[in-house]
Amino acid sequence: MRVTLALIASLALAGCGGGSTDGNVATAQGPAAPKVAAPAGKKWVDVVEKTPEGGMRQGNPNAPVKLVEFGSRSCPGCGYFATTAVEPLREKYVSTGQVSYEFRDFPLHPQDLGLILIGHCVPAESFFPILDGMYADQKSFNDRAAQIPEDTFRKMQSMAPGDQAKQFVNLLGYAEFMKQRGVSQAQLDKCLSDQSAIDAVAKNAQAGVEKGVTGTPSFFINDVKFEGGWEQMEPALRAAGAR
Repeated sequence: MRVTLALIASLALAGCGGGSTDGNVATAQGPAAPKVAAPAGKKWVDVVEKTPEGGMRQGNPNAPVKLVEFGSRSCPGCGYFATTAVEPLREKYVSTGQVSYEFRDFPLHPQDLGLILIGHCVPAESFFPILDGMYADQKSFNDRAAQIPEDTFRKMQSMAPGDQAKQFVNLLGYAEFMKQRGVSQAQLDKCLSDQSAIDAVAKNAQAGVEKGVTGTPSFFINDVKFEGGWEQMEPALRAAGAR
């Protein structure tokens, strides 16, 4: 499906780290949301499920405050949020049942298609550990991407989406990363060849564009677009009712 590659090429113009650092912060706090107990034997951070929009949601599905991130796995701005803000977000707000955190993959760079396909090639409970690991090692992966010879890159551009995705996953070291976490080569090959999944990446990305996503990371709090980093986001979550 060539439209997937064309879409990624057009989205790359939007760029990574496009959010404002000023942030839209509400000044008045709403009523505090009560803390909600997780299902017996579980913590809210362990409750993970796929959403109809193609994202993965962590936490109370009925949380009064819903945070959605559109992110690219190769975007340094997304990596910064993942490695500095997600831990306090989970510890202080997702764990209480007051905030749910949904991640929706949004491809910006040529390698992103493959990263999305393998990132969803795991059970729901492994989705966020895999995502966290990709962001923790992002710099080394991106450094390898920058070293791909120009002629190799040109050849890859002429490949079908699934074949190009496999090349990036192997060249950049993501295949080995996944194998170290229990995903076999056969599983990777199957996920990278899944045309319905490739089509879904394009569909979900287009839905993000229509929602107003112009760069990554892009955030929505209770379906209202939010711009800013964690320093601005935490007050906004509290203004929406999280405590």
